[in-house]
Amino acid sequence: MDEQQLAARLQSKDERALAEAIQHYTPLAATIIYNISRGTLTKEDIEEVVADVFVTLWHNTTKIHPDTLKGYLCCIAKTRALNKLASVKRPPLNIEDYDVEDDFSISDVTKTKDIHHELRELIQTIPDPDREILMRYYFYYQSTPKIAQTMGFNVETVKYRLKRTRQQLKVMLTERGYTL
Repeated sequence: MDEQQLAARLQSKDERALAEAIQHYTPLAATIIYNISRGTLTKEDIEEVVADVFVTLWHNTTKIHPDTLKGYLCCIAKTRALNKLASVKRPPLNIEDYDVEDDFSISDVTKTKDIHHELRELIQTIPDPDREILMRYYFYYQSTPKIAQTMGFNVETVKYRLKRTRQQLKVMLTERGYTL
């Protein structure tokens, strides 16, 4: 399938192009949604979000750039998944049950695996509450106000701690020979 031609057909509101996009990109969208939800959404929820992704794509065809259809679709899937997660009541978060390695174990590129391995090790060395804030923000996709409320901090404190922790991680990775 030629992504540029498909994008052009979508822009001209060709319904067959939408059907082709659904057939071709549904597995990708479903995988993104499932991975972001970390298994908290039901199969029906995922199907609903996938449908929302393609409805959103159809209503925003003028925003599609011919070279970035797949990327645009991925962004829609991520946004819709996060919106759905925000609307679904979830059980209380147990930070101790989270395995950081799960998010990094699927990489195919050796350099990416190396930096993810290093990052995984470095995250484990960060003392709480900074490690918990980092994990809640980047791995559980919680907003800074939600983290602040849950952990009893001021929102600005959470933002500052995130910024400081990111800077520390960058310095530690640079010291280990990675260029960022």
